[in-house]
Amino acid sequence: MGSSSSKAARKLPKEKPSWAGSRTPSKLDGAQEVRRPRPLAFENKTDAVEADAKDPQFMFKLNQLGPVRVDHHMQSVRPADYAQQMHRSRLQSEMEASPSHSTRNRLLASSLSELLESRKTVKSQAELQALAEQYHIDVTKLDELAKFVNTPSIDESTIVKSTNQEGEETLTMMVSPSVSY
Repeated sequence: MGSSSSKAARKLPKEKPSWAGSRTPSKLDGAQEVRRPRPLAFENKTDAVEADAKDPQFMFKLNQLGPVRVDHHMQSVRPADYAQQMHRSRLQSEMEASPSHSTRNRLLASSLSELLESRKTVKSQAELQALAEQYHIDVTKLDELAKFVNTPSIDESTIVKSTNQEGEETLTMMVSPSVSY
């Protein structure tokens, strides 16, 4: 805590320490000793391999596990069945998503936005029914949805266009109260 002036200054040595560079190999009369790495595998068992094989802890753990138990009631896995089921599922999903086979009361977000925007201009119940049929949605579902979800409407008379010193244009507008049915 406190400023750096109250802390002890760190002092570095001015000379190279005597142990610096002690790990670098020294040259003996210009000839360097070539060290070959030990091989990891041998053709014959060595004493080290024999000693490792006599590991008492390893043998104790193996004896604790006991013999292998095989479950003969296992079912065989058939990857072909899984692939066929996945293929059928994808085909069904693609059929439901195709425009020719659209399901009722299911819309993409962009279609829902268009529907709610179009709903604002509807004047009668017959027009509302026709709009609902066009988007494959029940009128009751549309009414229920419109109670909680709507798109913003802009009051055209409140749009103000301004330009700042850098030449950037800014549009400011107010949201008009929505019409509810």
